[in-house]
Amino acid sequence: MDTQLITMLAITVGLIAADFYVLSGLRGASKKWKFPHKKGFKIAYWVFSVLLLVGLYICIYCKMTIGAKGAFLLVFFLVWMGKILFLPFVFADDIRRWFAARKQKNTALQQLQPVSAQPAPDAIPRSEFLIKAGLLAGALPIASLTYGIASGAYDYTVERHTLYLPNLPKAFDGIKLGQISDIHSGSFYNKKAVLGGVEMLMREKADFIFFTGDLVNKISSEMRDYQDVFAKVKAPLGVYSSLGNHDYGDYTEWPSPEAKKKNLDDLKATHKNMGWDLILNSNRSLKVDGEEIGILGVENWGSFSRFPKYGRVDLAVKNTDDLPVKLLLSHDPSHWRAQVLNYPQVDVMFAGHTHGMQFGVKTSEFQWSPIEYVYKEWSGLYREGNQQLYVNTGYGFLGYPGRVGILPEITIFTLKATADPALKNNIS
Repeated sequence: MDTQLITMLAITVGLIAADFYVLSGLRGASKKWKFPHKKGFKIAYWVFSVLLLVGLYICIYCKMTIGAKGAFLLVFFLVWMGKILFLPFVFADDIRRWFAARKQKNTALQQLQPVSAQPAPDAIPRSEFLIKAGLLAGALPIASLTYGIASGAYDYTVERHTLYLPNLPKAFDGIKLGQISDIHSGSFYNKKAVLGGVEMLMREKADFIFFTGDLVNKISSEMRDYQDVFAKVKAPLGVYSSLGNHDYGDYTEWPSPEAKKKNLDDLKATHKNMGWDLILNSNRSLKVDGEEIGILGVENWGSFSRFPKYGRVDLAVKNTDDLPVKLLLSHDPSHWRAQVLNYPQVDVMFAGHTHGMQFGVKTSEFQWSPIEYVYKEWSGLYREGNQQLYVNTGYGFLGYPGRVGILPEITIFTLKATADPALKNNIS
């Protein structure tokens, strides 16, 4: 039998056993609380639990869109986080009841009462305090999920960093670069809030701006209602963009190859209509006061087999030997370690894609998200030798219509020249 299937069956047995125990705590509490419709609640509980398990198998063994899979896994994670937080309180209450039952039994023996007169363990009610505390603890992940929809989806935050580049021309020292990524316009439901984020970016007065892929979820027409909003993203030295895995139309059915190609052509036209310079396996020279740096862009390239591998770094670096600094737009951060590090002339790669899983913890000193078990580089600034990578956690959202802890990001970089970047703190 498949090892993965055996593991899944073992996990399933464990989850069902845990569900029985969680339900026993809820059922025991309901005796005292006079829980209405006990039978109906029990049926609903098991139907929901079974559906979660079925969904888990579908995610693993069936083809699903990345957004749908991500949304389900996040819900699964949060629901089970709630149950896990509830379980210790049920266990603690069972220990309390066991000691109480022992005490009753000893008291009965001391008073020489017949066994039939001894109180049964079930006669000891569950602690209302412990169960309520457990329910409160278990409700926290669900509450955070709800809050993330109500508040986190459009709570744009500006991340500021200094990029130290040893070969940066003097004319570029102190220049400001903005980055947004993963707009996913097909997920939006509040145009005014989206515009507010764009206005926040514009107030930063970046000299030039990068967009690192995933303009839409599935089809180019998703931008119809938002093209005018993102056309406001302007910068004196230009806005440069790349494609992400969602931009190719791979996550929907097309009546013909020609229809799929037209969709991609329409998406490319949208970049042009907004005034964005879409760079596909090529490069541009950015000039300031007679000095130049290179802006390189590649099509999507992801190390996981399910993502397209259209990126050609070899073409992007072509004819750039005379440019002292090269900045690369590539959507998927896994591309950096898999290929880009083999091109030492690339100083910094800018990526997105991970969204930080739209769930986690991020402070100036610490960050964590379940996505780190999938992507080694998933948020923030990374260095390997003299090369750097920045992963933006995204402007929009996909699947789950919100964010918890990992907020939508606008990144502002200040480019600084230094002779020895290793002596500088890369994050400021």
